[in-house]
Amino acid sequence: MSKKTTLAALALIMAGGFGLWSVTSGNVNQTLAPVSSAVAQETAPAADVPAIEVKDMTLGPVDAKVTVIEYASYTCPHCATFHANVFKDLKKDYIDTGKIHFIYREVYFDRYGLWASMVARCGGDMKYFGVQEMLYKDVQTWAGSDDPNVVVGNLKKIGRTAGMDDAQLDACMQDGAMAQAMVDRFEASMKEHDVQGTPTLVINGTKHSNMTYAEMKTILEAELAK
Repeated sequence: MSKKTTLAALALIMAGGFGLWSVTSGNVNQTLAPVSSAVAQETAPAADVPAIEVKDMTLGPVDAKVTVIEYASYTCPHCATFHANVFKDLKKDYIDTGKIHFIYREVYFDRYGLWASMVARCGGDMKYFGVQEMLYKDVQTWAGSDDPNVVVGNLKKIGRTAGMDDAQLDACMQDGAMAQAMVDRFEASMKEHDVQGTPTLVINGTKHSNMTYAEMKTILEAELAK
């Protein structure tokens, strides 16, 4: 998605009784209805609550010679195409063989993308990339409605397919403190590498835009040969 993306007032209205909270940050070029200040205050985490850790989701050995960071959104069609046409070969040839350390960092263009990330994280590290594959493969279906109730129902179907139950999914999707922590982490990560759109790839510290597998392979081989 080739547009500048920072979040300004991401109002999360969870359907089906999932509650409502406010996540706030910088500037956004999408307008979403903000929640009232009273609701935001009611749902904000207490000051004495320990900070929530939002982990990087990773594959491959941490001591690999090459580290690849992907910045991507679950509602970005270019990201879905990248995962269909590039990531599968990258995983087979470089991640599964231990040649690279891969880090996936979520970008949130909209509330649907944030909800999808919350569902992906709900099953823990072991299920994350399996849920990711389902989200990208079926993005036009699960995210294709303007009705948040429908989208939440679609995401829960994906979660159930991955072995999670409704109680677990409801708990994850109602976790306003985690949602805020995820957006805070997203903002910091975007600033770290001056990410302007998705997918963005950072290979051993050098930023690259979307590319074909052949182009990426050339860069990786050059890094591995150093």
